Amino acid sequence: MQKFEKWQGCGNDFIIIDRVGNEIESPEKIQQLCDRHFGIGADGVIYVQNSTKAATRMRIFNADGTEPEMCGNGIRCFARYLLSGDKFFSDDDLTVETGAGVLTVSMKYDLITVDMGEPIFAANEIPVAGFGSQKLVGEPIEVDGVKYKMTCVSMGNPHCVIFVDDIKAIDLEHIGSKFETHEYFPRKTNTEFVQVIGKDKLRMRVWERGSGITLACGTGACATAVAANLNGLAGKKSTVVLDGGELQIDWRENNHIFMTGAAERVFVGEF
Repeated sequence: MQKFEKWQGCGNDFIIIDRVGNEIESPEKIQQLCDRHFGIGADGVIYVQNSTKAATRMRIFNADGTEPEMCGNGIRCFARYLLSGDKFFSDDDLTVETGAGVLTVSMKYDLITVDMGEPIFAANEIPVAGFGSQKLVGEPIEVDGVKYKMTCVSMGNPHCVIFVDDIKAIDLEHIGSKFETHEYFPRKTNTEFVQVIGKDKLRMRVWERGSGITLACGTGACATAVAANLNGLAGKKSTVVLDGGELQIDWRENNHIFMTGAAERVFVGEF
């Protein structure tokens, strides 16, 4: 039997498995574990592994079995899991090897702050096809016959941020997958629809690559805050309101993005 813990950050939920070796479940098994009717139910599976580059390594898999580069809510849950109680680490700071590089995480008053690194703007590095190394801010895109303006950012994984006047008018279930698989995005994309609801306050809904509609996306919140600043809609510090909660995003002078939010254990079990 394999022990696991179920954690959530802003409603984005994950199955965390201690696996200090390199063994992982098959994509089919991951899909089964994440199934909300016939499995444990989650947006993804996270593995704790050994690292030669940091204190620990996080590998994460989406509900469809694919492996993304990073997950902001996932790394908060991962860090809170390791820093809680009788786990492996007693300090309040932790370095974590991820698919997007080594990130530094700290905990204070049960809140987790992650140094998410620097945003990437060059289209060919995000990647967005057909724009070379251009920075895409308010760039036109047509999806399903409707024209939008996209701002593209990578936070170790690709994001397409769309600002709208009324977020409730967006049929995310209909349009989300069409953005994800648009020809501009050779590795697909996460898509955030965002409405400015106050000074430095942003309401965001997300379609995640490989998972579909989720209650939250940490890297998406970071990309949203950056995009809002680039479009003159917010300052360097902002609150991003997601379906599952709020995240505080701080784009600091060293060009690093810091994300702060909670992470909570839901239950433990075996499979």
